[in-house]
Amino acid sequence: MAKTKTYFFCSECGYQSSTWLGKCPECGKWNTFTEEVVKAESGKRKVESRQLQSAPKRIQDISTSETVRIATGCGEFDRVLGGGIVPGSLLLLGGEPGIGKSTLLLQTALSIPGKKILYVSGEESEQQIKMRADRLTEDGKRENGELYVVSETVTQRIMEHIDAVQPDILIVDSIQTICTETIDSSAGSISQIRECTTEFQRYAKESGVPVLLVGHITKDGNLAGPKVMEHIVDCVLQFEGDRNYGYRMLRSLKNRFGSTAEIGIFEMQGNGLREVENPSEFLLSQRDETLSGCAVAATLEGARPMFIEVQSLVSSAVYGTPQRNANGFDFRRLSMLLAVLEKRCGFKLGAKDVFLNIAGGIRVSDPAIDLAVACSVLSSNVDMPISPRYCFAAEMGLSGEVRSVSRVEHRIAEADRLGFEKIFVSKYNARSLNKKRFGIEIVELSVIEDAFRALFA
Repeated sequence: MAKTKTYFFCSECGYQSSTWLGKCPECGKWNTFTEEVVKAESGKRKVESRQLQSAPKRIQDISTSETVRIATGCGEFDRVLGGGIVPGSLLLLGGEPGIGKSTLLLQTALSIPGKKILYVSGEESEQQIKMRADRLTEDGKRENGELYVVSETVTQRIMEHIDAVQPDILIVDSIQTICTETIDSSAGSISQIRECTTEFQRYAKESGVPVLLVGHITKDGNLAGPKVMEHIVDCVLQFEGDRNYGYRMLRSLKNRFGSTAEIGIFEMQGNGLREVENPSEFLLSQRDETLSGCAVAATLEGARPMFIEVQSLVSSAVYGTPQRNANGFDFRRLSMLLAVLEKRCGFKLGAKDVFLNIAGGIRVSDPAIDLAVACSVLSSNVDMPISPRYCFAAEMGLSGEVRSVSRVEHRIAEADRLGFEKIFVSKYNARSLNKKRFGIEIVELSVIEDAFRALFA
């Protein structure tokens, strides 16, 4: 009979040890080892492979062919993936509970035409999935009639269903509920997640069938399970959003077949997720009167320009210590910009409360938003509004200079298309621009004082 052994696994990196350790020798984290029971099989397990015996080849002798991606029928999903699903790839989709991961994958499975898809659910019954599918297709339009659903949690039986159906795409919801019979530990443990992910990776590479996995996240926002799982998969997607808003964002944290700079935006509705092709339609607030402290920034997510509204509130500190709060923006960068405004422009902001908010509930890391943040703070400080037809696209340096940003032509062209009257950019960007191409007025700035004089003189 096989012996039952106990091992200790690091919850951060998945390092395995026969004894408990206080500090992981692999990742250096403290108190991360958990005990799990692992059943060792008698004899060596024979590994079956459908691949031919491999042999080293010279790199110039390797023939390359363009991979035909599978279009999902969802433009935002394809944008984040880099053009579609690559055959034989292993994808991991993570997000908070109830954010819409299962809805996104089921809606995508229903919209892919001409493909046989197997949807394996370890969390919901087949009746629950059917009820969601009916809600997502209330209008009766269902492109894919070859969608098979099964509720199963054991990988050995899942492989039997795969052999019977022979799908073109496999969806597993979720990897934390799947277990294998070769390990005695419970589903969701580190050893189970690692082993199950490896089995699905082996199946995807040998058969050429893409596998989409759903993963849970921890309370700190990271994907649950060992970090080795993220190294196994080819693509890691993060589905995020604020529950107080109806908008969801799909980001790519890792993509071996495309860029990680793209972002997909959806709106959660009663009948599923709607693609938002023009993000500026909800990132820019609609108001009848102009108020101080508001400025529009021209940001760039991948190849897509987006215009967002930056809102600031500057007031006298009621309590002894001034408060600083930033929502959707890096707090340390806000402190740096406030120090630049106080040092270079002479504004005494050290004794005032400063609150910053990015409208729409998204988080922006583009440095081109610096000028909009600074102008919104100045607008609230002097209590003078900025025209909503003005936008900003520049970075700020520690000496108060207005620095150039990348792909400023795309930002200016999008501002011109949306009907803005002026766009404020760095003079170093404006040197290489053909201003006759655009109908919008381009204002050149060299230092932050130029922006204050142009807006509030």
